Amino acid sequence: MKKTVTLLLALTLVVTIFATGCGRNERDLETLVVASMSDARSLDPHGTNDNASSRVMKQIYNTLMEQQDDLEVDFGLAKDYEMVSETEYRFELHQGVLFHNGEELTSNDVKFTFERMKEISPAAFLIDPIDRVEIEDDYNFTIHLKFPFGPFITHLSHTATAIVNEKAVLEAGEDFGRNPVGTGPFKFVEWNSGDSIKLERFDAYYEGPAASKYVLFRFISENTPRAIALENNEVDVIYDVGPEDFGNLAQRDGIVGLQTDGLTTFYLGFNVEKEPFNDVRVRQAINLALDVDLATEVAFQGYANTAKGPLSPNVQFANNDIEGYGHDIEEAKRLLAEAGFEDGFSTSIWTNDNPVRERYAAIFQEQLAQVGIEVSIETMEFAPYLDRTALGEHDMFMLGWVAVTGDADYGLYSLFHSDEFGDAGNRTFYANPRVDELLDIGKTSPLEEDRAAAYYEVQQIIFEEAPWVFLAFRDELNAHRDHVEGFNPHMAGHHSLYRVFNNKQ
Repeated sequence: MKKTVTLLLALTLVVTIFATGCGRNERDLETLVVASMSDARSLDPHGTNDNASSRVMKQIYNTLMEQQDDLEVDFGLAKDYEMVSETEYRFELHQGVLFHNGEELTSNDVKFTFERMKEISPAAFLIDPIDRVEIEDDYNFTIHLKFPFGPFITHLSHTATAIVNEKAVLEAGEDFGRNPVGTGPFKFVEWNSGDSIKLERFDAYYEGPAASKYVLFRFISENTPRAIALENNEVDVIYDVGPEDFGNLAQRDGIVGLQTDGLTTFYLGFNVEKEPFNDVRVRQAINLALDVDLATEVAFQGYANTAKGPLSPNVQFANNDIEGYGHDIEEAKRLLAEAGFEDGFSTSIWTNDNPVRERYAAIFQEQLAQVGIEVSIETMEFAPYLDRTALGEHDMFMLGWVAVTGDADYGLYSLFHSDEFGDAGNRTFYANPRVDELLDIGKTSPLEEDRAAAYYEVQQIIFEEAPWVFLAFRDELNAHRDHVEGFNPHMAGHHSLYRVFNNKQ
């Protein structure tokens, strides 16, 4: 049976290559075609905080500050700013910046954006320190903070803080996420759910027209078909190359493979509000029962490092002294027996249709059976997966988190603070008063040494209380055709396509 299935898959791939590979070299080179794994959930910066949506919104909107590929922060819509005091920042906007609907950007749009973000955004924690925005005139305003906040300027470069136009938002109402209006280099054209999103160059962009006339995001969930699409010249750029495809793809003529450091932590999360995961001994036992080193090697095929704690070493204030759980079947069995589960129990692992996560889940299903835990695997599409885990319907689930700002606040607060349950990030529903206190210190202290001490202790507590199984810190794997110019991958995965174009003669 296995041989038959393998043969059928191989034949399917051959047919796919033959059917789709013909004539694609003649396609319109004014359109930059980018293949990504997952469709967006919303194109409203305040409607979601997932990576798939952010990658598209990066092209449509601008932020006050702009995070460069190396994580350095430069000016964006803000022409200049002055730190008046530890809690006051005075900003000056570029003049003549237009939204895609023809409205000019003003200080009022900034005020409206942050007030709306605080009310409805799952990423509202990014601007929690903001008390109010005081408008001086159309191009000058002061942001008053409730407390000193070290990474404030960095947070203003996150895609979730993109500036929206009040008139466009009010006119579109609940449909704004499907009819986005920004100031970015590309404007929205159409969205075919589950298939593609098309953008068009905004010729009135304040920094000058983009290099490509159109950008077409195609959503191809499976890794190998996405790689084949690049090989056949159906697409120009692919994000998140599957680790099983990257080595061969990068060696092919006409293709450039890019392996860079990342900020992503992969994890298996527990719903700690459900039995038996409300018992720390059960969570620790599962950490010990799983051979994460082996699973990571199989799942990522060498393009990731095993995680010992929640933060990638590239993130500021990562505690790299955490030793990890290791693999100890006997100790896992002892802890389960101590918790009253000597004979194990039945549970489930949820994952979206991501091949790496599916491989992890299959390996963990087999490994947990060795300690008496019977696991079923449920796979679903990404958008409903995020919705249902936000509601807490799961037992165990698999996700990744990108510490986009490169700071521990972003990498920890929304994932482990008790104020952030659900869609904001804390899908384990983990709560610990000491962790809350330390995360608040890390957020509010102006002293770097106090922030470092708080975050180091937080990571140790999280390690010990194990709301996660810490899986991997992955490399960023992307690839493009060699006629593509200007593509520089961003460490957080929010790649700018402003200067990217096809240079095939």
